[in-house]
Amino acid sequence: MATDAPISTPADIFRLGSMYAMSKVVLTAVELDLFTALQDAEATAEEVCERLGLHPRATRQWLDTLVVTGLLRRENGRYGNSQAATRFLVRGAPAYVGGFLSRSGEMLYPAWGRLTDTLRTGLPQANDGDFRELVDNPAFLDRFLTMMDSLSGHLGPELATSYDWTAHDSVADIGGARGNLVAHLVRAHVHLKGMVFDLPQMEPRFDAHLAELGLSGRASFVPGDFFNDPLPQADVLIMGHVLHDWSEEERRMLVGKAYQALAPGGVLLVYDRMIEDEPTDADNLVVSLHMILTTTDGAEYTQGECLAWLREAGFRQTSVQPLGPTDSLVIATK
Repeated sequence: MATDAPISTPADIFRLGSMYAMSKVVLTAVELDLFTALQDAEATAEEVCERLGLHPRATRQWLDTLVVTGLLRRENGRYGNSQAATRFLVRGAPAYVGGFLSRSGEMLYPAWGRLTDTLRTGLPQANDGDFRELVDNPAFLDRFLTMMDSLSGHLGPELATSYDWTAHDSVADIGGARGNLVAHLVRAHVHLKGMVFDLPQMEPRFDAHLAELGLSGRASFVPGDFFNDPLPQADVLIMGHVLHDWSEEERRMLVGKAYQALAPGGVLLVYDRMIEDEPTDADNLVVSLHMILTTTDGAEYTQGECLAWLREAGFRQTSVQPLGPTDSLVIATK
């Protein structure tokens, strides 16, 4: 999201205040699985109505809006997916990100409608409840894992190439869900022994996911609760999109547990959508508001805050580098 775009006319302000509408156009397309429906066969607006059970009154304008965004293309009255939609929004595609957008439409979009309430009270507006209880709900767990795969699906290849893994033999992803991130790492670096540490309910889905990827035996699952159990031992521990879920006190505790679990020379990798000390990136600020709207104590944090927690835990060698186009990767060596 540009921060230097001039705002000089009422039209600019109206457009800024109506961006929610474009979001809903895209979220609805994912909700209806439009891009999967168009992947094998282009369609007229009438045929889209028939395939998806829609009324014709709004459908053509909705499709044309998606053409203008660049997610669809239209030729001779027939609609088809753009290259970006084919790569990222067709269900089952390796780089599919629709899981995150589905969760956004289900939880984040309604929560943003109550931002005023959060500003007045500090309370979240979309909190499903205690996560450790919700993972016993198969429907919730499937939606959650699809969302997490959408995020790790594009960060995994970045982490596999942007960090030097040659000096390490083992890696453990803390809160690694069903192992999508670790799968990218062990596929790219055959010498690595991979581990995922997460709640026991994740283990059957971890086994199934690695089997589906043809990586059974390349990584193992370690059941546990990172608030109550010791972390596994590995050359490298990863906390990706973990710390932003919790309070500052809990973040300090988790970083301290990582330090205790590592042998001298071990490395902790932390990545999140960290915000700058003097913010200029509106997108990362919006993500931080996502966390505030949907968690009791979560929010994004600055690189400086993360480095302070690491030094407090005992880490002395630290560095920061970009991870993909949006995240920051903090590297800390014991």
